[in-house]
Amino acid sequence: MSSSSTNSLIPISTFSGSSTYSSSFQQVLTRAVQIASLPGEEVQASINQLTSQEQALATMSSTFSQLQEAVQSVASAAQGNIGATVSDSSLVSATASASALPGTYTITVDDIGSAASAMSAAGSPAVTDPTTGNISASSTFTLSVNSTNTTITPSGSSLEDLANAINTANAGVQATIVNVGGSSADYRLALTSTAMGQNTIALDDSNNANLMTQMAPGSPVEYSVNGSSEVSSDTQTITLAPGLTVSLLAQDPNTPVTITVANNDSGLSSALSSLATAYNSAVTALNAQRGQDAGPLAGQSIIFDLQSMLNNLAEYGGGPAGVPTLTSLGLEVDDTGNMSFDATTFGSLNATDIQNFLGNTTTGGFLEAANNGLNSATDPTTGSLATSGTSIQDEITSENSELADDTTRVTDLQTNLMSQLSAADAAIASLQSQNTYFTELFQAEYGSSTSNGASSSGL
Repeated sequence: MSSSSTNSLIPISTFSGSSTYSSSFQQVLTRAVQIASLPGEEVQASINQLTSQEQALATMSSTFSQLQEAVQSVASAAQGNIGATVSDSSLVSATASASALPGTYTITVDDIGSAASAMSAAGSPAVTDPTTGNISASSTFTLSVNSTNTTITPSGSSLEDLANAINTANAGVQATIVNVGGSSADYRLALTSTAMGQNTIALDDSNNANLMTQMAPGSPVEYSVNGSSEVSSDTQTITLAPGLTVSLLAQDPNTPVTITVANNDSGLSSALSSLATAYNSAVTALNAQRGQDAGPLAGQSIIFDLQSMLNNLAEYGGGPAGVPTLTSLGLEVDDTGNMSFDATTFGSLNATDIQNFLGNTTTGGFLEAANNGLNSATDPTTGSLATSGTSIQDEITSENSELADDTTRVTDLQTNLMSQLSAADAAIASLQSQNTYFTELFQAEYGSSTSNGASSSGL
């Protein structure tokens, strides 16, 4: 028997009987299965609704997670509100951390400095393959940097093994391998000090033979700050002041470079603008679950909880006199519930007042309140969005179990009913066949007699 697709919990089988009542039996079968399927269809409709709610919750969770990320971006921008600029970036670069104090510095790079270097002498024979050959057959070496000795024990016997062992030792030099032989390979070991200045470099093998030739003695970095006497350093990256790191890129004794450390509001302004955008996306997502064309979460408590959390965020107060509320910071919520950012208002504020109002995400201020509120919704384990999703998933699991039971019940009903109808149809077909037989027999027997009688009567 084939199956027909109708509005029922399971496909309805096509009844193919041999009696004249087979079409009526099909109607009985279809109607019975459809009626039996009604409870399961209600369960399926409930599952579809729950699935829509689950999908809507996932979208809502993403939207509010993006709002939380916007809050955290404001926190990062607020911490990095101090910035450093230089008058000549070809000579100096500067980085200021949140602890740096605003100020102006002048630095003159008299000597960029150089690193000491040494190279091994030609091997006997020359090393043509650094993965197999070496400048010495020793298994241990003594590296000396400014008379400080370090024992070097390579893991293998090749030049590459020796260079790797030196680099792993972190003894104040960087080892490389260079080919000085042109078309005829001649690999040498090259050592360069990691600190600027005059440094001596030697590498002895087990026979106490120095394998290196000093190529350059090196020179220290020399600079002056704010007209002070010259300062020497063994590195081109210096801490010029607490929280202020300067990299010396090139030397020019005749060009003082001005470094200015000041509040940099552009990054924070941009982060606050992005916060307003993310807030409005959350408002739009909640509005989509209300009204005549409300989404699948309409009337759910999670919508009211999220709206309450947004209201608390927008109405935060208690900041310093200069910036007591979000509105005074430049973030204002209009009658429609949407937020806008006024860069002009923000730009007129005192940096200390801004920082006191914002605080950070862990130790007070607006940022902590906003982050905690959002975390109560977005936490993947305990957040209200996650717990609502878990509750819906549990309902879906339960409904699926009920649907499976209903499907089995209807399937069994159809199987039994089909069997009964088939038996009835076969019995009726047999009776109909007998009826036809006896009718034809009667006609064959008495039909001719009637005809003869009529003929005789007519005579």
